[in-house]
Amino acid sequence: MKITVIGSGYVGLVSGACLAEVGNDVLCLDVNQDKINILLNGEVPIYEPGLKEMIAKNVAAKRLNFTTNIDDAVNHGTIQFIAVGTPPDEDGSADLSYVLEAAKNIGKRMSTYKVIVDKSTVPVGTGEKVKNAVLQELQKRNQNLPFSVVSNPEFLKEGAAINDFMKPDRIVIGVEDNDDQAKLLMQSLYAPFQRNHERLIITSIKSAELIKYAANAMLATRISFMNELANLAEAVGADIEMVRQGIGSDSRIGYSFLYSGCGYGGSCFPKDVKALIKTAETCKPNKINLRVLNAVEQANEQQKYVLVQKIKAIFGDDLHGKHFALWGLAFKPNTDDMREAPSRVVINELLKSGATISAYDPAAMNEAKRIYGKEISEQKLTLVNHQNQALQNATALIIVTEWQEFRSPDFALIKQQLTHKPTTIFDGRNLYSPQLMKSENINYFSIGRS
Repeated sequence: MKITVIGSGYVGLVSGACLAEVGNDVLCLDVNQDKINILLNGEVPIYEPGLKEMIAKNVAAKRLNFTTNIDDAVNHGTIQFIAVGTPPDEDGSADLSYVLEAAKNIGKRMSTYKVIVDKSTVPVGTGEKVKNAVLQELQKRNQNLPFSVVSNPEFLKEGAAINDFMKPDRIVIGVEDNDDQAKLLMQSLYAPFQRNHERLIITSIKSAELIKYAANAMLATRISFMNELANLAEAVGADIEMVRQGIGSDSRIGYSFLYSGCGYGGSCFPKDVKALIKTAETCKPNKINLRVLNAVEQANEQQKYVLVQKIKAIFGDDLHGKHFALWGLAFKPNTDDMREAPSRVVINELLKSGATISAYDPAAMNEAKRIYGKEISEQKLTLVNHQNQALQNATALIIVTEWQEFRSPDFALIKQQLTHKPTTIFDGRNLYSPQLMKSENINYFSIGRS
């Protein structure tokens, strides 16, 4: 099957590579020439385990290619995936300008039947806007060409995106009731990904659009709920890890997304919660107040300051002369994504209070250089090449991201390198046993554990 993927960002690249992996002829479009040049040279502009190898394999097999030529891209695929960004507007709503521009470009150039698939995360009602944008361009050309609009939201976890695409929990297809041609094409497209189990959910376009937001909002709610419980557990002398085990063992609840910490970040949860709240506020004739999600967002923003509060409780509000080691910059392991990352709040607040920082992350160093170029040049923030290098002459250690390599460190070295005595660790991801830390004579401050 010939497929065009419009947008060669995270979702577009993973989707394009995985669709090519099962034998499709995929052309990925992006207007950013630098990004396309990187891909044509065998490199990948994002960090995702296994993606570079999969892209190289399918480029070599001539099943995957990249272009900036919009004419070629529209002409190539019967199925046109729109996988462009939907960044938040100032009011929190999703910016659909890139999505609608892609739809217009299809309408301006299409000469045969197309299935136009919204793969980007978009608010309810976007399918209608995409359809109207294509129709308007066809009318300008005096063309009456058939096309379909489909909603096919992605459910990719950064760090495990390839496995999520190749072995999905579910595949959601939103399509108009009488559009049997689009249904058949989408069923055929996804047949290789569900050979052992039927995972396809076919529904209306609006329901499919809402499913994506509802899924992310539910997961964000579980995280914020556990973070609020963690703060309560700490106050009353309980252990949130034991609470997690106690409630997670209930089959109605389960263990997923019950880990407390210093807040969620990334490109999805913060943006999607805000967009869903905004969608509800703009409902007509009467707006809907999503009280739970407003509380989820507020709780998460406050949680990002918990580590800073713990640090200042020990070292005071004025941190001039204090130098901290920081492990973890990405919002989660196995990605270089620092969008809305808790590390950014920790860094900004510590620098504002006069501290300096040495930071390390296995994947996000280049992204940190891009974000903190000024602070690095002023030597307020130093990026180092190894986690132990960050410890040198540091007052205390702060852990923000739960990378595997941080889970079993050399505690003897940590005690030797950190200057403040007793040795102090602030752990925003509860990586270590409080009993072990006590036996090591380390002052250990985690989340929700006394």
